[in-house]
Amino acid sequence: MVRAAYPPDDFVCPYQDHCPHLEGMSTTWVLEEYRRWDETYDEQLRIIDAFDERMEKDRKRIRELEREVAELRAKYQALHQKQFKPNRKKHAACEENAADRSQEKKKRGPPIGHPGWFRAKPTHIDRNVHVPAPQRCPRCGSSDLTPIDDNMEHIQEDIVLVPRPTVTRYVHEQAFCSQCRRSVMQAAPDEILHAPIGPVAKATAMYLRYEVCIPYRKVVEIFKVLFGLTAVPASLVGFDQKAVRMGDGIYQDLREKLRASPVAHADETSWRNDGVGHFVWFGGNDNLAFFHIDRHRSAEVAKAIFGENFPGTLVRDRYAAYNGIGADWQACLAHIITTVKEIDREHALLPQAEKDKHVESFTDLLKSLCSEACDIGQKLKSGVVSRDSAQRIEKRFIRELTRICKQPLRFKPAETLRNYLSGPEQKNLFTFLRIPGVPPTNNHAEQSLRKMVIFRKVCFGTRSEKGLKSHSIIPSLVQTAKRQDVHPLTFLKTLLTADTAKAQAALYNDSS
Repeated sequence: MVRAAYPPDDFVCPYQDHCPHLEGMSTTWVLEEYRRWDETYDEQLRIIDAFDERMEKDRKRIRELEREVAELRAKYQALHQKQFKPNRKKHAACEENAADRSQEKKKRGPPIGHPGWFRAKPTHIDRNVHVPAPQRCPRCGSSDLTPIDDNMEHIQEDIVLVPRPTVTRYVHEQAFCSQCRRSVMQAAPDEILHAPIGPVAKATAMYLRYEVCIPYRKVVEIFKVLFGLTAVPASLVGFDQKAVRMGDGIYQDLREKLRASPVAHADETSWRNDGVGHFVWFGGNDNLAFFHIDRHRSAEVAKAIFGENFPGTLVRDRYAAYNGIGADWQACLAHIITTVKEIDREHALLPQAEKDKHVESFTDLLKSLCSEACDIGQKLKSGVVSRDSAQRIEKRFIRELTRICKQPLRFKPAETLRNYLSGPEQKNLFTFLRIPGVPPTNNHAEQSLRKMVIFRKVCFGTRSEKGLKSHSIIPSLVQTAKRQDVHPLTFLKTLLTADTAKAQAALYNDSS
């Protein structure tokens, strides 16, 4: 069929208002409706596209939230398993199956060839006791015994408990001071003026509390049962306050010595004072120990301990409060190994769809590298590895670490650690290879705080500002005395009976 040509310009359709092909509708109205609905259709398409875009965003957000929920669930499960460790002992059948494995577990106990532990024999004998031969056999009860000429010596050490304390009466001669306008007297050796309890008992009480971690009430019980000395817990608190007053100057000098140290360790742990959260800060090295209990865990507290311009090297964890302290610092590799193990545990608990196949290789390689670095640190300290080869070892470690951290990771904790290890702080991981005397781990600070952690479990913290001060000063002096090869009892007795100069000389064993 031939298509009709266009009508002339002056053509007017007689059916314009009532077209039979449109069921009697007006062609003008139909055209207007067509154009109007075409615009509506375009608007609806734009709305659908906007909804599709929003749904895609929501889909991505839901996916992110699902991943975060899976990570949090894995973290919670790992913490729960860490809190309630399963019984690792296996049944006999499991042990038989394990024995068939090619790789056997290390046998318990010391390594083969390790020398045994033996008590040193006493260098003197206080008394001799002759014991006659038995008249009846102690094993079978037989009385048919024949004496023999061979004797057997048995040396036994024991303690002697004196059931009562030593009571000393001091008779003081007095003199009149024309300036003070009063009579004065001087203290005798080992005497504390106006104190009913002597320095040995006070030093012992503080030693039992701050070194052996025994509460006040049990110290009172020990004094009563073992020494026959009666006291009340409030008296022991008074002993502490007197030691704090006498030792405050030495404590401040200890802070100054710490600030001048070439190498120092730093760490902190939680503490409670009258139910309010506080923190125990530690700073020290092989010769010094400084504790400070503060309400805050901020950089201002760290600067108050180490000073604004600490010139030495600080061995620390990755806590940001220590940033800017020290000309150099060493990040604790043991903390990184612990973090990697936690990442491994959390990642293993994720659903299979959420796991990242690169995380396992990342953590395995990183653990091996950090463990090797710790071994190198021990060999450097013992002289097995020369200091001349340390620079070459550091370059190799940095190349390996860069290769390990090259691949981005989907698991957020692993990616956070990867970003840190590949960032500008990378050089602080191997400071121990550049500066002599710096260890690769912060184990020194961890062990130094261990006594305070145990004590926190025993006494649940302190109750007053005076308690905070005494539990900062006395542990600092006691631990420093031990590191100076001075027995804490000897130092505490000197602290209570002598002036500051003599007490300081006693603390540093006359080496200061």
